[in-house]
Amino acid sequence: MTDGTAKISVRGLKKSFGRKTVLDGVDFDVAPGESLVIIGGSGTGKSVTIKCILGLIEPDEGTIEIDGDNATGLGGGDRDALMAKFGMLFQGGALFDSLTVWENVAFRLIRPRGASRREAREAAIDNLGMVGLGEDVADLHPAELSGGMMKRVALARAIAARPDIVFFDEPTTGLDPITADVINDLIVSVREKLGVSTVSITHDMASVRKIADRVAMLHGGRLVWTGSAGEIDASGNPFVDQFINGHADGPIAMDVRRP
Repeated sequence: MTDGTAKISVRGLKKSFGRKTVLDGVDFDVAPGESLVIIGGSGTGKSVTIKCILGLIEPDEGTIEIDGDNATGLGGGDRDALMAKFGMLFQGGALFDSLTVWENVAFRLIRPRGASRREAREAAIDNLGMVGLGEDVADLHPAELSGGMMKRVALARAIAARPDIVFFDEPTTGLDPITADVINDLIVSVREKLGVSTVSITHDMASVRKIADRVAMLHGGRLVWTGSAGEIDASGNPFVDQFINGHADGPIAMDVRRP
């Protein structure tokens, strides 16, 4: 990758499902080592954007580049090479119930990379340490973990294969405020230690303020505002102001039937 090349570059991204237009020309870049957080109401296309970048959904129009290379319509070895650059923390953790904690963390090391179980377990324990968990949890199963511990394990799994880019889908959903703040601190710490780029989607404004370098707001299929995390409280954008303050009245109309 040459200097100045964006880690992720999205241009003119469009996606519809039937008559429903979800993305209608989305443009943004993510620089190496940068944390971009995408905010917006439910159903505004945040998850669809990430799924398009991951190749889980084929966009109708637009381009997606990773390190300057086309990332759409890939197959076979090209797609495998692209996916190796990504890590993902899913909203619910998405841990495998039948596997132990260390097997969950090391899943990508054992299957595609062919590491021995001993090597994979050692690597898993190292990654658990990065998220504040000790070897004592390695042989537990997900059902034996608290919600906060499950998020930590999911974060350890997301970084285990040392990806270049990590995606976070509502990383603090379902957590109490203190545990959520711990997870936010871990996200910042891991990003700084590993130098990864991150793209997050969240409704949690405390999380946005802690983990974001830049914030982008989706509404009506387009990015209506992009700016630094420090600018968000004085954005002057009515969509952003309504969203971050949680006001019912404003340009974002909710489809609510009143008695």
